[in-house]
Amino acid sequence: MTFRPEHELHKRRKGRNIGVGLMLAAFVVLVLALTFTKVTSGDFELPKAGEVAD
Repeated sequence: MTFRPEHELHKRRKGRNIGVGLMLAAFVVLVLALTFTKVTSGDFELPKAGEVAD
């Protein structure tokens, strides 16, 4: 059983999908890094029960 050769359109779409996936992964890493930095900076504290944030 042989497979048909991949069409040129699918090759272009595959490259675009890889690019979008890499950009999404970079965005997730950026958000995680900013969150980690914010939490470990020392001035971050969770609100106490019953307090309302301003």
